[in-house]
Amino acid sequence: MKKILTILFLTIALTSTAQTSPNGKIRAEYVNGKGIVVSYKTGKVWQQIMTMPTDYDRLSDTRKEKVEYDMLLGKRSHCKNAFCQGVYQKSKGDNKDLLFVSVYNDGVTFGGPRVHDYTVDFTSSKNNWIPAWSDAYESFFPKNRQFEDNDIPVYDGGGRGSHYAYPALFEYNNGVFALISEANMNSTKAATSMYATDKNNVFELRPAGEERGGTQVVIIGSLSDIVESTLITDASEPCKISDAREWVEPGVAAWVYWAYNHGSNDYNIIKKYTDMAIALKLPYVLIDAEWDNFLPPYKVEDAIKYAVDNGVKPMIWYSSSIGWVDGAPGPKFRLNKPEDREREFAWLESLGIKGVKIDFFSGDTNQNMQFMIELLEDAAKHHLLVNFHGATIPRGWQRTYPNLISTEGVYGAEWYNNRPVLTNRAAKHNATLPFTRNVVGSMDYTPCAFTDSQHPHITTHGHELALTALYESGIQHLADRPESFLAQPQEVKDYLGNLPTAWDETRLLSGYPGESVVIARRKGTTWYIAGINGTDAMKTVEIPTSRLKKLGKKIQVFTDTDTPSNPWLIENLPSVPTTITLQPRGGFVMVVRK
Repeated sequence: MKKILTILFLTIALTSTAQTSPNGKIRAEYVNGKGIVVSYKTGKVWQQIMTMPTDYDRLSDTRKEKVEYDMLLGKRSHCKNAFCQGVYQKSKGDNKDLLFVSVYNDGVTFGGPRVHDYTVDFTSSKNNWIPAWSDAYESFFPKNRQFEDNDIPVYDGGGRGSHYAYPALFEYNNGVFALISEANMNSTKAATSMYATDKNNVFELRPAGEERGGTQVVIIGSLSDIVESTLITDASEPCKISDAREWVEPGVAAWVYWAYNHGSNDYNIIKKYTDMAIALKLPYVLIDAEWDNFLPPYKVEDAIKYAVDNGVKPMIWYSSSIGWVDGAPGPKFRLNKPEDREREFAWLESLGIKGVKIDFFSGDTNQNMQFMIELLEDAAKHHLLVNFHGATIPRGWQRTYPNLISTEGVYGAEWYNNRPVLTNRAAKHNATLPFTRNVVGSMDYTPCAFTDSQHPHITTHGHELALTALYESGIQHLADRPESFLAQPQEVKDYLGNLPTAWDETRLLSGYPGESVVIARRKGTTWYIAGINGTDAMKTVEIPTSRLKKLGKKIQVFTDTDTPSNPWLIENLPSVPTTITLQPRGGFVMVVRK
């Protein structure tokens, strides 16, 4: 018989004994007739956030614990959190299954080895941003599921069986938000996703296989609590790669696919992108799909050697060959068998390849979870970074396997190739992602395009440049053509050549999903403050700096003019302004150095 977990989002007063987060903001307790209730404190008021299953009614054990660890990439280099964990049992019956509920300073996690399905109830929320599920997690985050047209995955408005994805964001009164996702996936079980029930905003969380293998995570608090949270990795297993610090190097890459809508079978085109990496001082170049059918007289080894000889670290693309296969580009079926994978990874290491981009998986199944972890573990033996594309979202593996340099799982800039879906909606979409998808882990959006691909874009130069610091990704692929980047002002080229992709600290300064966002990220003593306008009108955004430590006095600002023929406004300022007015769909980046 399936065991059901129910989560209710309501507002009531709670009076019984509870396990409370170490900072006193979140608590969980069993309430007769409701289940295990989780509440969040706003001022002096406890606002009920969620309820868990009524049949797990006895708190049999509690413990308090701290978690502290370092990350080689992500939004914060040193992570700290604390939690109070309760172990719940059933008072009646012979079933001895356990439910573990951990109350962290910024959310709750819950799960049990035998608990199969859950139901989550968000009916007291006033707004939500929920993506439609697809096996590649490529869809928009429409506010309250209100779509503008039918050229994207469409829900039925909450009817039974509609399939939704993580992460899903919900807004409540008093400036409280909750974001639900999943962490700590193991290699033998399936990931979960959300299915609509007969009641609006009530969802079942079902695994894509026989058993679920992860831990459910709900981050709770203000928008800054959501964006800055590391709860996904806090709740995941520690690093399993002992020598990772010696060879895992985040960085920026030149990327061929966006401009040509094709991969890398032409030596001369790959050479152009390698030359761009040399000119801009980028550490990486990606050799994308189709390199197994290289145009003569060259071989892919020639392109690899040219990059290595010039101090650029090449990465290379593979098909997973378990998702889209027929009609898809190659190479295929080179990584599926352990012996083939070992031979291929050893060959790549011998050539000087530093990482692999592996594409076209098929969702959240047991097979996918196991295969992805096998790829991470085997790649680590040969000091290879891994970038998963056409795959599920991050679920905490970047702590466990720090060679997972990034994951797609997003409607990114490549969709200017596939369909015109981003042309009119990109600005709003881009201003939603920092509050949703990018919260849970590195996001290979492939940002920064000043020219057009197969379909046009209407975001500004400042907006596009801002995405490089606004979005966190251990490998940041620059989408545009070499001639476009090399034609930019020297200040822009210098900015790209010095851009970090792993951060010591991240702060949300202002914004609201779909409207605007301003984020500050620190590397060493340098702050990168980036913001975008998600609307079609001029917008003034706030830049509060009271939470930014080590703030320097040397300030360079990149933003937009209102003249298309002369798009850049690049200034040196004596101090960080408190506000900045952005063009429609515009943006800015501010580099603040000591």
